[in-house]
Amino acid sequence: MATEIERKFLVEGDGWRHGSRAEPIRQGYILARPDCAVRVRTVGDRAFLTIKQGHAGITRLEYEYAIPPEDAAEMLDRVCERPLVEKTRYTLEFAGREWTVDVFAGDNAGLVLAEIELDHEGQPFEVPPWAGEEVTGIARYFNASLISRPFRVWNAAERANERRASSP
Repeated sequence: MATEIERKFLVEGDGWRHGSRAEPIRQGYILARPDCAVRVRTVGDRAFLTIKQGHAGITRLEYEYAIPPEDAAEMLDRVCERPLVEKTRYTLEFAGREWTVDVFAGDNAGLVLAEIELDHEGQPFEVPPWAGEEVTGIARYFNASLISRPFRVWNAAERANERRASSP
């Protein structure tokens, strides 16, 4: 059984940029429910179909399959719900662990999130100084939620966390 164990944080400042590698990501959802999502994603010149199940806690079932990039492009253009989720994913190492930082664009511009994937739920890890408030499990930060309620329409109270996290 495939599982994803992930913790997600708001990002403070840009101290994470040094030494990171960037890849553009476009993703769209064929199905986006709180308990199940089916997405199409392009990462650079590669493409994937992913099925995720579950939303409670930090562990979810995840099945991911490589698909032809041409098929992904057609599904993104013709099948997936709008808006698409567009972002640049930066990958870097901190304290011996791989982290990703997603800088969103389009309807979600202004949102910046960091993630770390773990081997088990209780696995210890060091939180980098640029990782702010933990938002693991908060539904509005799920990529699948960003298509039905993009960051650009969040109210002042919802954005307050992001302003605190991105201030110097």
